[in-house]
Amino acid sequence: MPTPPAPAPQKNNPLHGVTLEAMVVALSEHYGWDELAQRIPIRCFALDPSVASSLKFLRKTPWARDKVEGLYLFMGREQRRAGGR
Repeated sequence: MPTPPAPAPQKNNPLHGVTLEAMVVALSEHYGWDELAQRIPIRCFALDPSVASSLKFLRKTPWARDKVEGLYLFMGREQRRAGGR
């Protein structure tokens, strides 16, 4: 059986190479769990939050993962703008 080709590099994808865990950690450090729960109102951020419980939920819930990815990209844009001043 032939080996499948390696995936093409995704230089235009800002999330390429960023794990879901890295996103959750960065967001929780930047915003804190309370503000994160306000920005994305899901229980795993509001009630007894942890990276492990968040990852378990986000891996099973595509709509919530999309929101986390969107907020992570927004946070990155905010940081770049603040650093450019």
